[in-house]
Amino acid sequence: MSEQTNAMVQALVEAGKTPKKTIAQSMKTTGKKAFGCFPIYVPEEIIYASGMLPVGVWGGQTTFKNVDKYIQSFCCSIMKANMELGMQGAYDFLEGIAIPTFCDTMKAILANWPMAVPTCKAIPLVYPQNRESSGSFDFMVAQFRGFQQEIEKVVGHEITDAELEAAFAVYEEYRGALREFTELVNDYPASLNPKNRHMIIKAAWFMDKKEYTKQLKELMEALKAEPKEKVQGPKVVITGLIAEPESFLDIFTDFGYTFVADDLAQESRQFRVPARAEGSAIERMANRYIDLRGCTFFFEQNKSRGQMLIDMVKKYHADGVIVCMLKFCDPDEFDYPVIKKELEDAGIQTLYVEIEQQMDTVEQLRTRLQSFAEIIG
Repeated sequence: MSEQTNAMVQALVEAGKTPKKTIAQSMKTTGKKAFGCFPIYVPEEIIYASGMLPVGVWGGQTTFKNVDKYIQSFCCSIMKANMELGMQGAYDFLEGIAIPTFCDTMKAILANWPMAVPTCKAIPLVYPQNRESSGSFDFMVAQFRGFQQEIEKVVGHEITDAELEAAFAVYEEYRGALREFTELVNDYPASLNPKNRHMIIKAAWFMDKKEYTKQLKELMEALKAEPKEKVQGPKVVITGLIAEPESFLDIFTDFGYTFVADDLAQESRQFRVPARAEGSAIERMANRYIDLRGCTFFFEQNKSRGQMLIDMVKKYHADGVIVCMLKFCDPDEFDYPVIKKELEDAGIQTLYVEIEQQMDTVEQLRTRLQSFAEIIG
């Protein structure tokens, strides 16, 4: 890879690795105020249309000192970190924060946030679990309209339909670019190793989507001008909520893994579903979530996640599937027995690893991932 292309890769990798710095730079260059978005799904287009900068709030490395006053110790590390960082004042620069209620922990966070973090206003979001119900679309549209009204109160002006349409177009271009990028990884597995791939995707959470898409497209064009690279190690599909901390990703890179595809809530679940052509921006946003399949946080009578992973393995000729189980994530834990059986029945090698954002050491995982690489490679 040329020095210029490598510099473009490293610029986006650095943006993903340093959220605080990246957000500050994005706010400075755009002149926009920032608004936080809790996992997993937030209608960011509404925030963007208001003139604010939507930024991802996905936990991080911190020491838990105060959070146990408000939520149980057995809650997942992302939610605990978000609450702890909020109590430490890390989010005071935000104009507010959107908190969906997909699980019991998130409901507890929302209930306690005004007392624990009074300096940062929280706006709740409720999604219909049974999206096959005839009323789920109307409910979601109403939720998004209600969220729009709350954002209008924050910025002090109405958000026009034209502004929503423009914001939606920006986000559809961004999502399309990332779908192209994840395919391109398979032609450049060394340059876009697991760590680089993850950080480049993650950078989108902290940048203006228009600027991010511009940089990502420039990077992809530069990569396409480079000679294609050969896959040297095992090819895997990775699934779960997140694949962090950074030291965890280093292991995959050390053993030559290629992430040929992912089903991570922090990554491809955000952009893998194209929007429908018909309807207003709000209606198309609602239908994107109606059409999303294979996510543990949405109810499906006949769970499709296992078959989706099988299809990914076949499409990308993967050697196996790695399940990244975030400790104490109940919804994902309930899914695992189902997808495990389906993958086993399909003859697909599977590795289950339990992770936390605040892991002190990853050496045990290193041994398991090395063994799995030898088995499937």
